Amino acid sequence: MTTVSRYHPVLVALHWILAFLVLADLTVGTAVVRHVPNDLPRKVDVLRMHAIGGTLILTLTLVRLGVRALSSKPARASAGAQWLDRLAWLSHWSLYVAVLGIALSGLAMGMQAHLLEIVFMRQGRLPDSFWIYPMRYVHLFFSRLLMALIALHVAGALYHTFILRDRLLARMGFGKRLVAPSRESYR
Repeated sequence: MTTVSRYHPVLVALHWILAFLVLADLTVGTAVVRHVPNDLPRKVDVLRMHAIGGTLILTLTLVRLGVRALSSKPARASAGAQWLDRLAWLSHWSLYVAVLGIALSGLAMGMQAHLLEIVFMRQGRLPDSFWIYPMRYVHLFFSRLLMALIALHVAGALYHTFILRDRLLARMGFGKRLVAPSRESYR
């Protein structure tokens, strides 16, 4: 009987593409969008880029969840302690919640502020501040939560790589997925 040693290649590709896109869009949101005044013309261009990135992230995350539900996965990993295993499970699913939360709150805030018309059709003008929209607070919450969860996720990967040395990260890489059991497993 063979076992699955890696995630499906589509999941692997989506993981790394989403990792890049999420980090890029968080950077644009916190380092650019936030600091460009709403009365400057380039703010519309920055918001357009941020909105397109967020929409792409939302779409690819939903695709990833679908592929994840339909594909075979490696056995659940262990960090050697039950509380760490629970934390890993909780933080993993919280990443999905945070990504969906930030994308959906951004979409809702965009609808409240009529950004579709302003940013993509160049009709109207940006509000003086986005803080007048309740979803701005929700969007900020999910952005900070997502940053903390990414840090925890990276810390977990580093722990498995350098402390446990269990090659867990290989499961999120490309390569042979199905492994035949060794002769040792029959003894």
